[in-house]
Amino acid sequence: MTEAGMAGAGRAAAQPAVPGQPVLVRALSLLAQFTEHRRALGLSELARLAGLSPATCLRLVRHLTEWGALERLEDGRYVVGVRLWEIASLSPRGHGVRQVALPYLEDLYEVTRHHVLLSVLEGRDAVLIDRLSSRMATEVAYRVGGRMPLRTTAVGQVLLAYADAELQAEIFAQPAPAELGTGDLSPAGLRAALAGVKKSGAAVVRRAQPSRTIFVAAPIHGADGAVVAALSIVVPDASTPSHELVPLVRAAARAISRNLGHKPLASGAWRHPGPVGAAPPGA
Repeated sequence: MTEAGMAGAGRAAAQPAVPGQPVLVRALSLLAQFTEHRRALGLSELARLAGLSPATCLRLVRHLTEWGALERLEDGRYVVGVRLWEIASLSPRGHGVRQVALPYLEDLYEVTRHHVLLSVLEGRDAVLIDRLSSRMATEVAYRVGGRMPLRTTAVGQVLLAYADAELQAEIFAQPAPAELGTGDLSPAGLRAALAGVKKSGAAVVRRAQPSRTIFVAAPIHGADGAVVAALSIVVPDASTPSHELVPLVRAAARAISRNLGHKPLASGAWRHPGPVGAAPPGA
């Protein structure tokens, strides 16, 4: 199954409108019919997918187009408008974290020269809010704004490890996908992986499709200590040992967390005292 398919399986499919729904709900049901694989839709197809009459669909589409939520192509089909992206970019869970994290994403990119991903939890998926990539980087199936499954991705496992028990139970109850190169995806295997994430502070996932890659991710904490995002790098498998990648990602994630106001517990590292008789710093 493709990444998009797995991510789509992790959330409820867009539901058609039903009689008696408020106009706003019907309009949102129209927007929900656009997906990564259905980026342009005609009026008849929109009406059918959303369960609306052609007349109702036309009226709503006109209002959405006037507002900027939809744009009409020359062939008569409609696509999502840029104004929706403008509104979505104001989300504090997206824009706020991204703004603070961007310098550290750039540093990681300079070190790896492949992919650097920043994701947040949304429902039963991870949503990619930023990505830096080299033109020569290994192939991945992720795009900014796209969804990634929690079970089979490193960012997903990080976010799931710190999620509430209800969401974890829901993911454990889902059938384990038949993925190649992602380890034991059974409930017991996933529980062990999540425990490892909380113990080591990082998730490591190897994938065989669409290319052989290794994903390393670490949690980003907000001021209250809660995990607000996951930072990840993606490089070709076997190009760099994972034990060399983990410290890089963890250090960047900790730096972003501090800039978000997080105050981690003392590391326990012993600080060497200065030479006897030396003047204190700033004296």
